[in-house]
Amino acid sequence: MKRTYELMFIVRPDMPEDEQSKLISTLESSVSSSGGTVKSEVWGKRRLAYAVRRFHDGIFVLLTLEGDGAMVHELERRLRVTEPVIKFITVRVDEEQKRLDKVKALRDAAEEGECFAGCNGCACCSGSRGCEQRA
Repeated sequence: MKRTYELMFIVRPDMPEDEQSKLISTLESSVSSSGGTVKSEVWGKRRLAYAVRRFHDGIFVLLTLEGDGAMVHELERRLRVTEPVIKFITVRVDEEQKRLDKVKALRDAAEEGECFAGCNGCACCSGSRGCEQRA
């Protein structure tokens, strides 16, 4: 089952640009070979909230992935053994996106004066306000 993940990792601040791009391309090729899709975004050098492995700065990289859990497990394993990576976190975002889409659909329906899906034509529905029972 394909799911959407965000993988944020921080590399050492003294890592050269060419090594950074090599690391990112290696991770992207790993995702592509396992049948997933990836979009990378380098956020640049930022100050860390606290020292991590004696570093106060780090270069932040965000990968937006679409694939299965085994692919994510393999990426995390690679990041764990890659020396320049000082921290990483993976978050599954597809459930949150579904929830946001549902809230947006309810909000749009309320703006159009329609009731929410579970409404039985209650008396509280007034053109501009929508159904008061949906909240």
